[in-house]
Amino acid sequence: MLERKKVKGRTQVTFVLPADSPAGPVSVVGDFNHWNPAAHPLQARGDGTRAAKVVLPVGSSHAFRYLAAGGHWFDDDQADGHDGANSRVHT
Repeated sequence: MLERKKVKGRTQVTFVLPADSPAGPVSVVGDFNHWNPAAHPLQARGDGTRAAKVVLPVGSSHAFRYLAAGGHWFDDDQADGHDGANSRVHT
């Protein structure tokens, strides 16, 4: 799930997943962090989910995927779109 919030002319996007699915650590990786798995690991939240926040320019579109333990890549079913290889988020 993607949550959005406007912050000083930019868009804060929060990438949200259930706390236990998939098990183990998960990172959001994309063109906004040069596909670096260490840049945005999802952290536990008090509501039973885990999330990572990224600030992006308004009016932009970005490719992303999630990387879970064991090298398991997966897409976000609730993303703004998919380009065949990646999920897409639009600000």
